Amino acid sequence: MKAVRSMLLIAAVALSGCASSGSGADSSQQASWWNPLTYHWSSALPWNWFGSTLTATEQGVGGLTASTAMKEDAIKDGLKGDYTLRQGMRSQNGQVIAFWQALDDGKVKLVIYGQSQVERIEVMDSAIASSDGSKVGDAFSNKFSKAFDNCTLASGTDARDVACRAPGSQHLTYVYHGDWHGPEGLMPSDDTLKNWKISKIVWQR
Repeated sequence: MKAVRSMLLIAAVALSGCASSGSGADSSQQASWWNPLTYHWSSALPWNWFGSTLTATEQGVGGLTASTAMKEDAIKDGLKGDYTLRQGMRSQNGQVIAFWQALDDGKVKLVIYGQSQVERIEVMDSAIASSDGSKVGDAFSNKFSKAFDNCTLASGTDARDVACRAPGSQHLTYVYHGDWHGPEGLMPSDDTLKNWKISKIVWQR
């Protein structure tokens, strides 16, 4: 989907170049509908063609919130149609967990969980920032100096990772991943954690 955007951008730039060139009768005819004094150049900026970039906030991610139905159309609208959706289910602790995966170029960028409505969103797309500017790939030391009072060991499939609540947030968590050869169940030292990177941003209702 994002690759298509890039193609559209290249095509539009080429067309705008053609529209702004020319001579003789063609130029005079062009002047009747295109006037550089009235043309709004900001409308040509790529980020204004497709709307603003998705952001992870206290309310959710982009247009996905706790009130969003776990249905394809609702999720697609909440993500502005930026991703291809794929539905799945798996068993966890004896329960069946339903989810939607949002893919770009065949890679999973978000996973959305919930029953009738969205309950949890995992963001793995480095193009999506949280409300404080944090992104996947940012170092632990960019946001924290120590794990104490900020972080806990993650659980489930992220059991060897560290989950840290975003400062001042009740719904956003940063999951950090890195090299760690210590015993399972022990929090890595702050010196080890400083080079760990955000592997996902998690919004939880």
